[in-house]
Order: sequence, then C-alpha cells, then structure tokens
Amino acid sequence: MIHLPSPPRGPLRALSSRLVAAVALVLGIVCVVYADRDGYRDVNDDGLTLLDCFYYAVVSLSTTGYGDITPTSESARLINVIVITPARVLFLIILVGTTLEVLTEQYRTNARLTRWRKLLKDHVIVCGYGTKGRSAVAALRENGFDGKRIVVVESDRAAVRQATADGLVALEGSATRSSLLAEAHVKDAKAVIIATDTDEANVLVTLTARQMTAGKVRIIAAAREAENAPLLKQSGAHQVIVSSATAGRLLGLSTSAPPLIDVVEDLLTPGRGMALALRSADRAEVGKSPRKVSELVIALVRHGRVLSLASPECAMIETGDMLVYIRDDAAVPVESTLTRDSA
Repeated sequence: MIHLPSPPRGPLRALSSRLVAAVALVLGIVCVVYADRDGYRDVNDDGLTLLDCFYYAVVSLSTTGYGDITPTSESARLINVIVITPARVLFLIILVGTTLEVLTEQYRTNARLTRWRKLLKDHVIVCGYGTKGRSAVAALRENGFDGKRIVVVESDRAAVRQATADGLVALEGSATRSSLLAEAHVKDAKAVIIATDTDEANVLVTLTARQMTAGKVRIIAAAREAENAPLLKQSGAHQVIVSSATAGRLLGLSTSAPPLIDVVEDLLTPGRGMALALRSADRAEVGKSPRKVSELVIALVRHGRVLSLASPECAMIETGDMLVYIRDDAAVPVESTLTRDSA
C-alpha cells in the first residue's frame, strides 16, 4: 500500500466544522422566519412562537415539509424563494458532505498517485525508517535532495505514519518482496539505502534489489556487525556501513583523543562549521597538484577508487577525477555549494 503525504486534518475537526455550519444555518433561518412571523400561518391560526420558528426551519431545511406552517404574505414567500430554498440546498450539501469528501479525496489520491508514478525517476529508496533510515533521509534533505524523490519502504505502520508526516511517500510492507520494490520503481532509482532492523533482513533486501536492478542501481546497506559486511557485499551491496564498528571507533577516540570527536561531529553536522563535499575537477585544475587547489582537498576519487593525498598517484589531478574537500558549511549556503559541486 502506497501512502502519500497529505496535510494533517483530523476527522473530529472536519465533523465539528460541518456541525457548526449546520447549526449556524438553522439559527439564521430561525431569525429570518421569526422576524417575519406575521407572514406565516399555522393550522391553529394562533401565530408563530420562537419554537414554531425553530420547528419550521428544521422541517423546511430537511425537506420534510409537513405543511402545517405555510408562508401566506408576499414578503414571507419572497424570503422562502430567496433565502430558505437556497439554504435548504446548502443544508443538504452539509449533510452529505462526508460522502462527498470521501469521494473527492479518493479521486484526488488516485490522481496524485498516478502523477507520482509518472514523475518517479532518479529517486532514492530508503528501506527501513528507523533511526538509521531517518538519519539518512535527513542527510539527503540537508544536502538539497528533494523530499519528493525519496521513497520509504517500511513494514511498521507507526514508522509509515511518521514518514508521511515528514512529507515522504511511504510504501507499507516488507522490502524483501520484489513486488513492493517494483512498486517503488527500483529499476529507475538512483540509489537504494537499506537500513532495516536486522542484518538478516538487510541481506535479503540487498539480494532482492540486486536481482531486480542487475547491479545498475547503487545499493548502500547498513550492518550492525562487522562480520556481516562481507556477506552484504557478496549479496550485491556496493557499499556497506558498519554502525557498531563506527560507533566503537568514535568511543575509542573519545578516550584517547577527545578533540577528534568534535572534529568528526563538526564534519557530519550540516550548517555547523566544516563539512565534507565532493565535486568534479575543473579543466583548469587538471595537471595541478591537489594541494594547490583553492579548497582543502583531502582525497581524490579516480575510477571509483578513493586515493589518499599521501599516495604517489595523487601527485597530479587527472581528467575525470573527483575532489573530496572540506568546505566552510557555516559561511557557504547549501544551495550555492550544491550548484558548484554538481557543475
């Protein structure tokens, strides 16, 4: 089942608004009839009381019309034509408003779903919306990735509601099912991030995604234990992030070299200070040393391999190289940095 993000509106609020509108309409008609009560006649010929006006307003707006109270004067009949008859139609619309809203909402949802399927391409599929999945989505958005191009696949209903509340499209079900990944258009995706609760599920999802995409879509998987990382790579993951090992290294650094933890947190926190960035080498930079580039370059990516500046291969920048550098994230807006990085 596909859940599209929608503006939150509770059923009690919708029902209350209709009830208030109906009561206000009845009270308005009562005031109109009571003001011209001399122009009406009832079967007893004793005039209209306030209760009679309420009675007439209710039976008229509900189209019951017993006929025991009728307008006799020209002004009363004119008011019936101009005011009460349109109010009767409006009252019926309010009564059947719930049905109309359900039908309208269903049509609107189907139209949005059709449009979403047509435009879905080069998107990122996030399998699992737990702590790691939410952090991955936050990182994508912080780097300027459009939230409309992020699709969450999650089996937990509460996590699905959280994803839609965050403005994301969510598919409810297990990511190990090929039919669900096909519904998420995995073949047209830019990348698949696998961050379920267990390494076993991550392996199954990786195998399924690898089989459906034939290795043409980048797969990034998370692993709780380092011993499962080789298995995930054998299953088809292009990159594996070991959460327990990474956390352990940070814990070790916090003991032996506490300032390094601050540096790492600074690099990973957008808008705080320093940030890691990646861009293509300019033509004017080809043939130069990475150390002579205006930014602080810390590594090169050449033919898919990450090369340290200490390597002899990094003596000169070559055509097609990608520069990994540190930017001042606090001083440079994210939009302008992304524009330059994608140039």
